[in-house]
Amino acid sequence: MNHNVFSEITPEILELSELSEKASMINPELFSKYQVNRGLRDINGKGVLVGLTAISEVSSTKILDGKTVPADGQLYYRGYNVEDLIRGIRKESHSGFEEITFLLLFGKLPNKNQLNTFSSLLGDYRSLPTSFVRDIIMKAPSSDMMNTLARSVLTLYSYDDRADDISLPNVLRQCMQLISLFPLLSVYGYQAYNHYQRGNSLFIHASKPDLSTAENILHILRPDSKYTPLEAKLLDIALILHMEHGGGNNSTFTTHLVSSSGTDTYSAIAAAIGSLKGPKHGGANIKVIGMFEDMKKTVQDWKDEDEVSNYLRDLLNHKAFDKAGLIYGMGHAVYSLSDPRARIFRRFVEQLSKEKGFEEEFALYSLVERLAPQIIAEERQIYKGVSANVDFFSGFVYSMLDLPFELYTPIFAIARISGWSAHRLEELSLKGKIMRPAYKSITENRTYIKLDER
Repeated sequence: MNHNVFSEITPEILELSELSEKASMINPELFSKYQVNRGLRDINGKGVLVGLTAISEVSSTKILDGKTVPADGQLYYRGYNVEDLIRGIRKESHSGFEEITFLLLFGKLPNKNQLNTFSSLLGDYRSLPTSFVRDIIMKAPSSDMMNTLARSVLTLYSYDDRADDISLPNVLRQCMQLISLFPLLSVYGYQAYNHYQRGNSLFIHASKPDLSTAENILHILRPDSKYTPLEAKLLDIALILHMEHGGGNNSTFTTHLVSSSGTDTYSAIAAAIGSLKGPKHGGANIKVIGMFEDMKKTVQDWKDEDEVSNYLRDLLNHKAFDKAGLIYGMGHAVYSLSDPRARIFRRFVEQLSKEKGFEEEFALYSLVERLAPQIIAEERQIYKGVSANVDFFSGFVYSMLDLPFELYTPIFAIARISGWSAHRLEELSLKGKIMRPAYKSITENRTYIKLDER
């Protein structure tokens, strides 16, 4: 079967699709009638409690005079405020990601010896099986790096003699190997696509065990392997800010859900990758970049507040960019007054914009960050405040680092694999039951009709 026929949507498929769509329709009023929280969130946007975790906490409220009121968002890893963790990492260090990964996996901050041992283990694991790049990654390259990453993870199952062993020591070993290998699988997948489908030169740099995760990403991605200390530092911080966000985000919940069945590590992590790929989850920062590129072409004077405001109103009124009615990078399911990750990011983004000569773009981002919440409040009826989220700045950071669009979401995965690993270990440690939420059927029982009588 050739590629075109394989991908073709035939008239028969269209006809069957209409049947499927009709069969899938459910009256939205029934969700209220049966008190079903769509998206596992209540009417106020609060998540339905489905489990307990000791790994991280997302907070957006405080108690004032006995009442719960909105507050600046806070993110805690194992009880430590992320802002304090990043502030505490040595200024010259590019390996904060390794330090915080240790914290997520083992529940405490490492001392120097523990960190050195752990980092050395990750460095030793940062090597793919013999011929894996040639036989797996280079064959059938895809334009979607998340699919390439998931395929590679599933294929690694075949190279593991203890793939189905879900004892905690073995799962920890597997998770540490995947944490180490995600940068290689992602970047090499991109290099294969860039060469075979775009016709550009092929660069496959071997990783260096003595480099941090952030440094290795820049080293194996760039043809000359060169990067500045600030570039490595900012990418390291980006990884820390994306590595964990509570048990309720879609991909982490997927990790818990799939792990509860007793399946192998490779299947559980591949499922999480599939979840993160979605534009409502890990792919959001690409939309932010696209929106700003359109804005820069449309708005004549980037400093004119009225002109920028009009563009933002056009976005909300389905008249600009993709006409989806959204200002991408604004708002979050939990945070209202502020997203701590965006707050932290902003300080370092400004530094990099000066080093890279992107001051005008940073000024535009800052203007949109200030105007958008006001305009959304005027144009929409919202139950809570709106502020810039982490995706608002992460895409800008990646563009300043000259990272290709295709790697934006995989870099999210490179970070989040640390959180997924901690949650998988937590789920297996609990030795709990398989997760099986309930669905209520709304279909009436029917009598079977023979084929000739239909």
